[in-house]
Amino acid sequence: MIDGSPPRTEFTGKLRYGMVGGGPGAFIGDVHRRSIALDEMALITAGCFSRSFENTLSTGTALGIDRDRLYGTFEEMAEAEGNGPGGIDFAVIVTPNVSHYPAVRAFLRRGIPVVCDKPLCFTESQAMELTDLAKSRDLLFCVTYTYTGFPAVKHAREMIRHGEIGEVIYVAAEYPQDWLISPQEKEGNRQAQWRTDPQWTGNSNCVGDIGSHIENIISYVTGLKIKSVLARLDRLGPGRVLDDNATILVEYEGGAKGVYWSSQMAAGYDNGLQFRIFGRQGSLEWRVEDPNYLRVSLRDKPRMVLSRGRDSFYPRAQAFSRIPAGHPEGYFEALANIYKTYMGALIKQRAGETPEGDDLDFPNGQDGLNGVRFINACVESSRQGAVWITF
Repeated sequence: MIDGSPPRTEFTGKLRYGMVGGGPGAFIGDVHRRSIALDEMALITAGCFSRSFENTLSTGTALGIDRDRLYGTFEEMAEAEGNGPGGIDFAVIVTPNVSHYPAVRAFLRRGIPVVCDKPLCFTESQAMELTDLAKSRDLLFCVTYTYTGFPAVKHAREMIRHGEIGEVIYVAAEYPQDWLISPQEKEGNRQAQWRTDPQWTGNSNCVGDIGSHIENIISYVTGLKIKSVLARLDRLGPGRVLDDNATILVEYEGGAKGVYWSSQMAAGYDNGLQFRIFGRQGSLEWRVEDPNYLRVSLRDKPRMVLSRGRDSFYPRAQAFSRIPAGHPEGYFEALANIYKTYMGALIKQRAGETPEGDDLDFPNGQDGLNGVRFINACVESSRQGAVWITF
């Protein structure tokens, strides 16, 4: 029943999941499906892949899903799959941003755990509602900030936790791309069309799309909490109504400082997420385009380049290294690592146990809420002429 948590069937094998979005022409839906499949812990058994039911039927048929488990709307899907035993074990939401809030809400209200692509939603009140809803029903809730799934990122986190670089005092992080230098939204690129349209993407394009990844990965690795931000959001592309470049100063609780830069107008950069984290005893540097390596500089010691698969990482990070040294691991594996942890927690919960500690090492609803707060704080700071806004 609506607003209830219907009984779930006893877990007897692989988990079953359903997907909202990810139909013809979609990029991220297929990425999620392939990443989930990597560890063979779940099967897709239901879907509403498009606003066009014809497209949903086409995608669902290609994926081998029964006709009666394909739905015209996500509301129909949530009601049917949450109505008694035999339904899906979790739902994956990979639609444009505008649908995140109502879709996540629909499944949580039916007692179905949810994985949602980022950003979680438009407003802080929406994010708080979803987070509280998941907590009140004891539903595992994941927001897919993919880059925290890389083993080298997890090792950097453990190094900071163990005090190897000392107290963190400064962070420099950036995420440059060049894909919007030309007016892709006017040239038939569907991704560009909805990402640059505030009705579909919300009040920010660049910060919402890639700047929010910076906020999340720095929070994950350092444990620092943002106190305030000062942001200038630029519209460098002619005629654009949303930002495509952003420069953000950050002050953290405890006194550390930082600067974030995100851009979709940076010629020569494909997907240049990187961070440099400076402590009183050393620094760490990591780049997503060279993700298997972590550069470490400690005071009075030679600079090191740690290699995933070759060098010994902390056990938590090492557990996610899938293949030997020299064989590149990338985006699919990182997202699969997040899903592996999330699905492992679901299985444990279904067995009557309580997930805790490393079982919950995936980006959750609170991380999604923090991301929404960050985006809106940056937008408000820029709107007021680049002033400090309390986070």
